[in-house]
Amino acid sequence: MSDNTFNPAGAWGFPKADPADHPEEPAHVRPEYLFNGELEKKGYHVEELANGFHWVTNSFYDAAFIETGEGVIAIDAPPNLGENMLAAIEEVTDAPVTHVVYSHWHSDHIGAASMFGNDVKIISHDITRDLLARWPDPLRPLPTETFSDEAVLDVGGVKLELSYKGENHCPGNIFINSPQHRVLTAIDIVSPGWSVFFHCDASENMTGWIDAHDQILEYDFDALISGHVTRYGTRDDVVAAREYVHNILDHSWDVLRETRGNELMVEAGPERRWTWAENEFNRLANEVTHRTLTQTTSNGQKWTERLAGASNMTKYHAWSIMESVRLHRTHDDYQRRGPAINKYIW
Repeated sequence: MSDNTFNPAGAWGFPKADPADHPEEPAHVRPEYLFNGELEKKGYHVEELANGFHWVTNSFYDAAFIETGEGVIAIDAPPNLGENMLAAIEEVTDAPVTHVVYSHWHSDHIGAASMFGNDVKIISHDITRDLLARWPDPLRPLPTETFSDEAVLDVGGVKLELSYKGENHCPGNIFINSPQHRVLTAIDIVSPGWSVFFHCDASENMTGWIDAHDQILEYDFDALISGHVTRYGTRDDVVAAREYVHNILDHSWDVLRETRGNELMVEAGPERRWTWAENEFNRLANEVTHRTLTQTTSNGQKWTERLAGASNMTKYHAWSIMESVRLHRTHDDYQRRGPAINKYIW
């Protein structure tokens, strides 16, 4: 594929990444099911994490279901899994799905929920229902039951603790905890063993998203259902993800506070002001990326050795976290009356 075919926008578009510039995925994110032919044969992998609590994945998206003795509770319904989730449930039990819990309103995680039929009870946060009602989608039926802060779903003695701690990845994104199984579901915060997807998984509140790592660690769990990528998570995965994110956050603070002068603005000239803005923000993000990926982390490795995709995705996280620092946190100072000071008040 030529560069022109890949990027017809030329200088106005994104450059093509060269796979040769990036390391292979670490072995710890390549579980056996990726290589034993299961995905090619069935399209999914299902695994029991605890008594009756099952994890379902196709190596890109994951979800879960729980046997209750009075039916099945499904957690999310990613369209990328689609009816393969039904196949996974049928592989384990003949019991019908009676309840569906929506983690949040995004279509990539609940966009196949209509496959469960019209008789299921659907539980979500109030905000999730409001958003789905505002932008209706027949593939995402409206929740039948909602809550605002805390709720307990009890089906046949199987209890799920539902909690909303404020906006993070998006408004209405909830924590779903099963104490008896020691399994926590927290979607689009951590991708176990991986750097998350572009721009902190396209999160809408970076500050809340960063805080969510600490909120996850407040729970006592053995397994984490995270929504992505190749495996379920452990507490150690969350600790590593938190360290990575806080490294980016700390470097963002440092780089913004060190910024001086307007050389790039002078270079751009007054007629092309946004080229200065693009170059300045990208320069800062590049510096944060460099500091993050060249540092030695707490276990003696670089992040490219600890997290798959860190070499690709860190620059996007650096850009978004740096921008969230600029927008959500104190500026430390402001322009006084008179001529502009020789400092970029970020």
